[in-house]
Amino acid sequence: MEKILDIAEAIAHEKGLQPDKVLEALKTAFVQTAKRVIDRNFAFEANVDEETKSIKLIQTITVVADDDARLEDEELAPAFIPLTEAREYDDQVELGDQLQVDHNLEEYGRTGAAQLHREIEFHIQRVVEDEVYNKYQSKIGTLVSGRVTRVDAQNTTYVEVDEIRAVLPMKSRIKGEIFEVGDHVKAVVRRVNMDKEHGISIELSRTTPKFLEQLLALEVPEINDGTVIIEKAARIPGERAKIAILSTHPQVDAVGATVGVKGVRINAVSDELIGENIDCIEYTSIPELFVSRTMSPAIISHVEIVKNEEGENEKAIITLPADQKSKAIGRSGINIRLASMLTGMQIELVESDSVTNENGEIEEAKDGVDALEALFN
Repeated sequence: MEKILDIAEAIAHEKGLQPDKVLEALKTAFVQTAKRVIDRNFAFEANVDEETKSIKLIQTITVVADDDARLEDEELAPAFIPLTEAREYDDQVELGDQLQVDHNLEEYGRTGAAQLHREIEFHIQRVVEDEVYNKYQSKIGTLVSGRVTRVDAQNTTYVEVDEIRAVLPMKSRIKGEIFEVGDHVKAVVRRVNMDKEHGISIELSRTTPKFLEQLLALEVPEINDGTVIIEKAARIPGERAKIAILSTHPQVDAVGATVGVKGVRINAVSDELIGENIDCIEYTSIPELFVSRTMSPAIISHVEIVKNEEGENEKAIITLPADQKSKAIGRSGINIRLASMLTGMQIELVESDSVTNENGEIEEAKDGVDALEALFN
């Protein structure tokens, strides 16, 4: 085939691929075609002739001793030639030398041309899929957006993202969300799979903490430029979330920057999450203080951290006034669950005899007086 380099460049330009990868795919197509139409046991290689811009197909044959056992093997024999026979072509050859025989696929007529066409299509498609796979593999955990093209009977939503169709399963949608064809959807790439039968499949999610983090980075410039860092995030999708944030600049208030003036930034993110309530907590490396902050809005008296045998923080025993227990647990246990997810520790609540006054300060209850009565005295 003439001017194969020009063809490689044209394909690369059309498909948005690197020319060298396309050229390698073409060379592989030539070799596979030769194995199919000439002999699958031959050792072929395809080399590019820079002057003619064509591919030369070469069969490599290794010179072996006349009594070499491989010459008796039907599958191995085509790759070898006995020394005596090789010297009929070149009396200078020695054992282990490799002879090269040129082949021209054009000599095999329509069969060779049709097979080469199929092989080129196949291997170019593999290069395209590899490029797309690598592209989206690097995007796992990042935000993408696209248009809904179909919603099936199982409420699986198919989204067109750039050049491919991604899948948003019902389990990865926020409770109560309903999408229709034509809707514009934001989500994060959760998983990228590739197999020979179905090609590339991309799974999206709107329920992971990463989705919340990516939305905040989109809405809050300080997070996007690294001035404010999201250390940890925990969500119960569609209901409530907690994020632990830290400022890297002494003059930037992490919580204030994230919430925005009159809550405009955090509310924009909450709206995208179907009204999900988002608590912003200032992160600290002091575990006792961090646990205390994650239990907000409950007011905590004391936190004790219990470590496991490996010295890792495993459990937090929280002492708090009796009137703060319901706040600490939250509706349906949502507050304590999020705090546990955010800290990575089990949380145990222990009631004390103290109460909180009208200023939110903890006071010891009076002897013989019910804690609730002491609060109002």
